[in-house]
Amino acid sequence: MEKKNQNSEYHPGNSTFLSDVMAFSINLAIVGGGRTCKFFLELLRSESFPLLNINIVGVCDIDPTAQGLVLAKEMGIYTTNNFHDLFKIDKLDSIIELTGSREVLLEIVRLRPKGVGVLEHNIGRLLRNLFNINQRLKSTEQDLKSTEHELISEKMFSEFLIQQSTAAIVILETDFTIVEANDAYLQAVNKSKEEVIGAYCYKISHHLDIPCSSSHPEIRCPMVETLRTGMNAHVIHEHPGPDGKPTYCNMTTYPIKNQEGEVVRIIEFWRDITEEFSNRWDKRMGELKSDLQKLVQEDRMISLGKLAASCAHEINNPIQGLLTFSYYMQDILAEGKPDSEDLENFKSHLSLMSTELERCGNIVSGLLSFSRESSLEYKGIDLNEVIESVLTLTRHKFKFRDIQLSTQLSPEPLMLEGDTNQLQQCFLNLIFNAIEAMPKGGQLSIVSKLEDTPKNARIEIRDTGYGIPEEIQGHIYDPFFTTKREGEGTGLGLSIVYGVVKNHRGKIKIDSTVGEGTSFVLNFPTL
Repeated sequence: MEKKNQNSEYHPGNSTFLSDVMAFSINLAIVGGGRTCKFFLELLRSESFPLLNINIVGVCDIDPTAQGLVLAKEMGIYTTNNFHDLFKIDKLDSIIELTGSREVLLEIVRLRPKGVGVLEHNIGRLLRNLFNINQRLKSTEQDLKSTEHELISEKMFSEFLIQQSTAAIVILETDFTIVEANDAYLQAVNKSKEEVIGAYCYKISHHLDIPCSSSHPEIRCPMVETLRTGMNAHVIHEHPGPDGKPTYCNMTTYPIKNQEGEVVRIIEFWRDITEEFSNRWDKRMGELKSDLQKLVQEDRMISLGKLAASCAHEINNPIQGLLTFSYYMQDILAEGKPDSEDLENFKSHLSLMSTELERCGNIVSGLLSFSRESSLEYKGIDLNEVIESVLTLTRHKFKFRDIQLSTQLSPEPLMLEGDTNQLQQCFLNLIFNAIEAMPKGGQLSIVSKLEDTPKNARIEIRDTGYGIPEEIQGHIYDPFFTTKREGEGTGLGLSIVYGVVKNHRGKIKIDSTVGEGTSFVLNFPTL
């Protein structure tokens, strides 16, 4: 081992002392030219040791392709396949045994020249451990770089997707604060990014001071649902639009979870479906109106069947009277020229016959008009006239059932925009229900009037029948619900009434007491 004098003196406080002290030089040979040897050579080539000059003067391995042996040749170091050749190297200080073979170590110790040290397997294990540590560090570094690259790429890709998406996207903390939002979201809420980031979502979207689900329980919050279940949720919300008009949004939330599976953030997607929703609503309303019109027409045919028998009886009575008067007048004329008294009787009989014929004609015309199918047509109509036309068809039924009818119709027209056929069927069904509720007779009163606050037409149809039990009043408008025996009714009468009233933007209310009677009150907005 050589010692080199740098001719320096020690001066306390001199910062250059360490670079000026004596440096030691050591010549080493390596037995075992594998990966550990290569690591050691690369370490010496890349790192400097200020106080120690390590020289590798020879490498031995029986495998000519060993990594360390190949590198030693490239570095110009003496190589051999027989470790005995290393003993011939001039000024050799020590041999490092890296094969891990005890037999090789003992033979090196036994045959080494005098003064040559042996760094046995412990040093070799240290170098191998250093090599393994270095490999793991490189692998970890590579993994970290790869992970960092993936995270950066994923972040860039996520940001790209968020910003380029046409759907409004917002990322929320679990306390409802907004941490990120794309341009589509900012446009949807008509706010800048500075106003949105850090604000509460319910403040931005609904202008509320507390979460939607707390202030308005009827509003289902998808974020609350996702926080509760840890799964995505979906709702349709009505939001105030930039122009003040309501907009409808299809909202979906997805959880962002940590490694423990806990939801740490929520990503929320908005899609404006106002136009689509309106189109669907208009289409559905058109279908409902069409379906309702078909039901009304079918129900009119059923009502026509109910009216037919009583109308036939109502027409038959005056016809018999007309025949009697005709025969009587013919008999008088057959006896000769009628006298003055007979002529006066003829005048009276003819007047009565004309009245009865006109009444029969009105009944038949009403039935024909009622049975005729017509298209749905909304126009200005007077509710009083609709009620009168229905009473013309049903008035004779009251006589047969011993029902006293009283009407008190508004002296002024009750004008509204509606369909005559639908409203006729609505009132006809209510009157039929009242008649059937009074099988032993009773009183039926129909009152109409114009109310000013708010301006609407109020129609009340009240009977003194057996009434409707309170427990079934909530089901009377359900389709096919009926308390009648099989074959006596379809259960569609009141459901059609409800549909017609709602179709005319009206309201219907029932007041009934068992044993006392039932009152239906209808309110319609007037023109």
